[in-house]
Amino acid sequence: MATLSADQERLAISRLFHRYGFGPKQGEFEKALKSGFEATKKNFLTKPTTAQISADLAPITIDDLGPRPTPGTFANTEYAIKIRSQIKEMTLWWLDQMVTTDYSLNEKLTWFWHGHWATSVEKLNFALPMYKQNLTFRNQALGNFSALSKAMYNDGALQFWLDGQENTAKAPNENLSREFMELFTLGVGRYTEEDVKALARVFTGMQVQRTNGITTFNPRRHDNSAVTLLGTTQVFSAEQAIDQLVGRDDSSRFIYERLWYRFISSTEDMPINLKRDAFAGRDIYAAVSDLVGSQYMYSPQLAMVKSPVEWFVALCRALNITPSTTKNANAILGSLQKLSQLPFAPPNVGGWPAGELWLTSASAQFRLTLSQAILKNTDLADLKRVAPGQRVKYLQDLLGVYQWSKRTSEALNVARNEPERLMLLAINSPEYVVGA
Repeated sequence: MATLSADQERLAISRLFHRYGFGPKQGEFEKALKSGFEATKKNFLTKPTTAQISADLAPITIDDLGPRPTPGTFANTEYAIKIRSQIKEMTLWWLDQMVTTDYSLNEKLTWFWHGHWATSVEKLNFALPMYKQNLTFRNQALGNFSALSKAMYNDGALQFWLDGQENTAKAPNENLSREFMELFTLGVGRYTEEDVKALARVFTGMQVQRTNGITTFNPRRHDNSAVTLLGTTQVFSAEQAIDQLVGRDDSSRFIYERLWYRFISSTEDMPINLKRDAFAGRDIYAAVSDLVGSQYMYSPQLAMVKSPVEWFVALCRALNITPSTTKNANAILGSLQKLSQLPFAPPNVGGWPAGELWLTSASAQFRLTLSQAILKNTDLADLKRVAPGQRVKYLQDLLGVYQWSKRTSEALNVARNEPERLMLLAINSPEYVVGA
């Protein structure tokens, strides 16, 4: 990367924290500005081992609830309560991980893959399969895309979500095969309907235990005949078929398109000549590192809207709030649901939207309401200790904002003697909701 000006350094560091992580913790942004972008980037790109990830996770236990009791019984009522309780605990657990993690890049890629291989607990109705899927994402978030794709094929939550357990030789179901190509590995227009049918036949035979996500292969339900998939005719195993998909240049370009869309720009098309050499071996970490080291980190025209979860988690990190320990944890989940983004519950297999779709008048009101609820239970002593004339600059660094616009700066300065109102305005400002 070329030598950056002070302004470019600040922009690149702001994007590093907010796009490839969930925003800076208290003091992190100021420290990064002193260290410079290159040193901050090197530290940020630290890739954790599975052991490190496991040690960093707060403990959580999600039991297999087993078969549902007879409808209309007290046992069935208790069973339903346990289901809801597990889902709530799991959702707060993940929000806590986003807020407290020291491995921001890995956590952000875990979130990215959840949106990419979008699976909703609302169809599964059980927490354990979703929890297992989340562990797969975080353990392979920065690993090899081919290995991740095979792990996801064997993932019980995804199989059930896309009706893989109903895909048999006698009655092929194309839901999983279609999305595996269109949304997960190749992209629209890079396969034919015949390829969808062929892959569906290859994918026959999987069965899922819904309550725990355990998958098994039943050879009696499997179509073991030769198929023609993307121009190659043979008897494929599922793993061989996935290699056929992921090994194509179309797959390389598609994953780069998704990374571009979620980390660089949801409005500007990815350049046709963007080199993808770093992803030649399907190394996710190498591809992400390549984008972090590119000129797009300081290109001023590539603003990005934070999704509701990204905005909320960034706020919690800045204010040192752990979601599950707040007095209003239920209200937080309710507000995120009103904002149309709750972890483990994407709206459909395409995942959540991006960009200006989050900037509705309704979402602005819901963000404001959630902000007010959070600030009622937040100690702003650090802000109050700052001299009023320095508070606007203090919040700019605390929140990792690139720069305030003239209009926002004027509004914040008017409120500088009222810490609660000042904070409320800052965290709902265009510059915080939409990162530069």
